[in-house]
Amino acid sequence: MITTEVSTQFTELLTSSGLQHVAIIMDGNRRWAKQRHLPTLVGHKKGVDALRTLVRFGSDHGLKALTVYAFSTENWRRSTEEVGYLLRLFVEALSKELAELHRNNVQIRFIGDISAFPPDLYNLIQSAHEQTAHNTGLKFQIAANYGGRHELAQAMQQLAQEVQEGQLSPTDITEAHIDAKLYTHGLPDLDLLIRTGGDSRISNYLLWQSAYAEFYVTDLLWPDFSPQAFERAVEVFARRERRYGQ
Repeated sequence: MITTEVSTQFTELLTSSGLQHVAIIMDGNRRWAKQRHLPTLVGHKKGVDALRTLVRFGSDHGLKALTVYAFSTENWRRSTEEVGYLLRLFVEALSKELAELHRNNVQIRFIGDISAFPPDLYNLIQSAHEQTAHNTGLKFQIAANYGGRHELAQAMQQLAQEVQEGQLSPTDITEAHIDAKLYTHGLPDLDLLIRTGGDSRISNYLLWQSAYAEFYVTDLLWPDFSPQAFERAVEVFARRERRYGQ
């Protein structure tokens, strides 16, 4: 249950800290299930429940942008059963939640190479993009079949094509040109990167965007990451001095 006290403090922290864009590496679903002697798939289902709660909480309390790591380019290496279940879970969750997210003015974007997904999921993603494109509330990005190196390689390829076509000179390429080719173009700069599950690595996630983000690592496994835990992370962020190399 989300208390009024936590909700109020979260809103105040967002305002006072200037935090706009949070990214999360949602790690620990499988370990959560293993600790409880449950099938791995149950852990993934509980992870979706945790995400649903967090998106609603952030949307209700003024968070500008939330980007979550849901399925990496490396996750295809998992068992056929697990990958198949994850893809079905995407379809189930998006089908169930899309209407409410749209009513709550949430803009949904999947970032990554969604062309690799089955037609039913691909079409549902496209529909979510179209339905919520003009919403002005929380910008909610789901990184799916996403890899940071792949994203940067695609950006370089697009810029190289523009150079080849004479639209751009190599010496004129700036950070802004690169940023414009990324999946996250148009979002506020990334302020806070949260990783659950205790590991202290970036895992090929938002490599460019994380240049000046603050990192927050918690031992909590993702299904246990509550709005109260989110509030604690933002509280730590608010106490930090961001010097940007100065």
